Amino acid sequence: MATPCWQVEEFVVSAECFQCNAFQLRSWPVCNPTGYVEKINCGKSKKDEYKSCRSVAVEEGLFWKFEGTVLCLTVVFALLVILRQRALDRRASEKVRRQLESV
Repeated sequence: MATPCWQVEEFVVSAECFQCNAFQLRSWPVCNPTGYVEKINCGKSKKDEYKSCRSVAVEEGLFWKFEGTVLCLTVVFALLVILRQRALDRRASEKVRRQLESV
């Protein structure tokens, strides 16, 4: 297969990133990596081709999902640290109380 013109030439995006439909997903190999393509026009050869791309909306959704997960894990682990600290404080208080009782 020939090298796509956008890998060896300057190009201009003529149609922004859009989602491939079911037919395009089956018939266009360029749709397979991400499910999104953009139409480009190569400078020297004047060819129109399609190039796989990433959707900004999908990437933003994944980012916020990641941020939410990190926030939830932060809260869970902060609660675990607080509970562990309370248990250790209780254990230390019991130890001090037992030492005072034995005197």
